[in-house]
Amino acid sequence: MPSVYSSPFHQMENPAILSLLQHTTRSEKLSKSGGSGGIFRVFKLLPMLTSGCKMVALLGRPRKPLLTDHATTGTLFGYRRGRVSLAIQEDPHRLPVFVIELPMSSSVFQKEMASDIVRLSLESETKSHKKKVLEEFVWAVYCNGRKYGYSIRRKHMTDDELHVMQSLRGVSMGAGVLPGLSEKDSSVDGELTYMRARFERVAGSKDSEAFHMINPEGAENGQELSIFFVRVH
Repeated sequence: MPSVYSSPFHQMENPAILSLLQHTTRSEKLSKSGGSGGIFRVFKLLPMLTSGCKMVALLGRPRKPLLTDHATTGTLFGYRRGRVSLAIQEDPHRLPVFVIELPMSSSVFQKEMASDIVRLSLESETKSHKKKVLEEFVWAVYCNGRKYGYSIRRKHMTDDELHVMQSLRGVSMGAGVLPGLSEKDSSVDGELTYMRARFERVAGSKDSEAFHMINPEGAENGQELSIFFVRVH
């Protein structure tokens, strides 16, 4: 079993990742205030509304300079007793350009998300340059410096993944619980939870990209969630 590291920067010595990290660390201001909840504290600021699912947390008016048409939508979702999945969309009304089931349970990932800084790193060892980074299939997955295993990018989405994308169509930012495809799914695997946010996309090179979460307006202690995709040589 791999050892656990407290530093989110462990296993981040890859030059491509370090270059992408510089984008956020230049202006980074870490809060030393107490309390727990990490990134999910952001969504405690939001009103809860009913909109076709058990609850939806809609964000307030975003910062105009950040929420442009160029912002990317990222969704983390999964059943409470299942694994967490990641979907990346260039437009929340369209199908994702990248979907993968991460090799970690939803409960473990929520514990990682309790940190003020979350670094999710996906590394591909493919040596071909014919594909774009997000088109690679096999990924080693790290979260806050700990390696959790390997995952394969979906070529075709499952019924559950399609259900989530259709249920959240038009929702650009928020968090909550969705009804499962069937009562059996919910009774066996628990509630289907999700967190959706807008991300700033940064292309480091042809072998690296990063997505940095854009915090909502009014979040005093802005948490940081960054997702890195790196092709390792």
